[in-house]
Amino acid sequence: MLRAVGFSDDDFDKPQVGIAAAANDVTPCNMALSRLAAVARRGVTDSGGVGLGFSTIAVSDGIAMGHVGMRASLPSRDLIADSVECMAQAERFDALVTLAGCDKSLPAMLMASARLDIPSVFVYGGSSLPGSYRGRPITVQDVFEGVGALSAGRMSADELEEMERVACPGEGSCAGMYTVAAEAEALGMALPGSATPAADDPRRADIAYRSGAAAVHLLHAGIRPRQILTRAAFENAITVVMALGGSTNAVLHLLAIAHEARVELALDDFDRIGRRVPHLADLRPGGQYVMADLDRVGGVPVVLAVLLDAGLLHGDCLTVTGATLADNLAALASPGPDGRVVHPVDLPLHGEGGLAILRGSLAPDGAVVKVAGMKVSRFAGPARVFEGEEPAMAYVCSGALCPGDVLVIRSEGPRGGPGMPEMLAVTAAVNGSGHGQDVALITDGRFSGATTGLSIGHVAPEAAVGGPIGLVADGDRILVDIEQRRLDLQVDSAELARRRELWSPPALPAGNGFLAKYARLVGSAAYGALVGT
Repeated sequence: MLRAVGFSDDDFDKPQVGIAAAANDVTPCNMALSRLAAVARRGVTDSGGVGLGFSTIAVSDGIAMGHVGMRASLPSRDLIADSVECMAQAERFDALVTLAGCDKSLPAMLMASARLDIPSVFVYGGSSLPGSYRGRPITVQDVFEGVGALSAGRMSADELEEMERVACPGEGSCAGMYTVAAEAEALGMALPGSATPAADDPRRADIAYRSGAAAVHLLHAGIRPRQILTRAAFENAITVVMALGGSTNAVLHLLAIAHEARVELALDDFDRIGRRVPHLADLRPGGQYVMADLDRVGGVPVVLAVLLDAGLLHGDCLTVTGATLADNLAALASPGPDGRVVHPVDLPLHGEGGLAILRGSLAPDGAVVKVAGMKVSRFAGPARVFEGEEPAMAYVCSGALCPGDVLVIRSEGPRGGPGMPEMLAVTAAVNGSGHGQDVALITDGRFSGATTGLSIGHVAPEAAVGGPIGLVADGDRILVDIEQRRLDLQVDSAELARRRELWSPPALPAGNGFLAKYARLVGSAAYGALVGT
């Protein structure tokens, strides 16, 4: 069989390196991956290995957003990880190069590498460049916000169409801050400086080639993912997410990757680190700049170097170069912070990191909020309760939103969704309608990295398993206190007990499809929405 795919007699004595690419033409995020996989294979070959390419799925979050397709996004993470594991186990690969572009395919590849624990290097396919609308840079975030602006009479249909036509100018993932790519670099699983070059940048080919070579070198050096993915490495990744103002999805994915690496990590670790790490990067969605701007001023290494100099990183962590994080940064000699895209530690955008973990009577097991770019730290108001995203979206687009409203979207958790869909369509519509700072949104679902405003997700326990969010009624007063890390339902215990007596668990999806299986097997968002644990 191997002779039939091109093996020579000499090749049978060489290490076999699987090259897993989540390549497809469904989404611009993944269009570059086939090309980059071929280059990575050359890097393997030139370093004395044999590259064997294979593919896996990738869901486009941008295309799936706002409809039932979004329920497939988070489950795809675990399907991808399982598929890569399956191939590597069956074909007995000696090492891996993994390539991903769109959202859940990135953490999935890292999960697979951690689970298999064979020498592995991760390659990000690259972000797209921003579009240009009437002289200003835009991303797909602006289009989603334009829907809300249209419903509020702040934008015409013609203007929205004009914006939509130019928002995604070519191949690559979303042009804003792409959190998981930065995480991979901070974890040490991707080459230094590999997170920020755009998908069509010639440096991408060099990164892919060197990643292929690095996988072979890791094999000869006996360096495996779990030697890189240590507790200290995860603390480094959380630190970078906090400094960048990264996505709330970082919490879900780092918890899941840590589980596969057999590292203990919990929600409270995110809050502990966030309290001491300043927010340094002025990146979208909450800020002004995009991934290409971060690349222009030196990329993730600039942020890493600033944090290392401030004593906020573990510089002795091993990486896929075979050297430590500190040694990699010394070799790069990155420029200092430019003061606009990346701020110095003594002049941060905010004194604390971009994410916070809330707890309270509404979220006993925790909830996650992105505080980067947020202008309010305390909010109280009456609940407007919706069973799912669609009625909430209809409410927002109807113009019925009032300042002070607390939109509660429930039954969208990992089990209840099922699939824990992202709520970018709703949050963007709220922001586009002009209510981004005077309306709160709370859900047991999750949010896109492009979400802004007072949006609290991952509320646990979720409604489907009897969490307090399932007991909220219209008009109940809800208090959010970011500084105190509180999320409370201000209803007396006797009334909540009465409601609980009337509550019954929803039926799980019938059948044998992947979402039905997922609903039966998935765990709480508080632990990374792990499957089968």
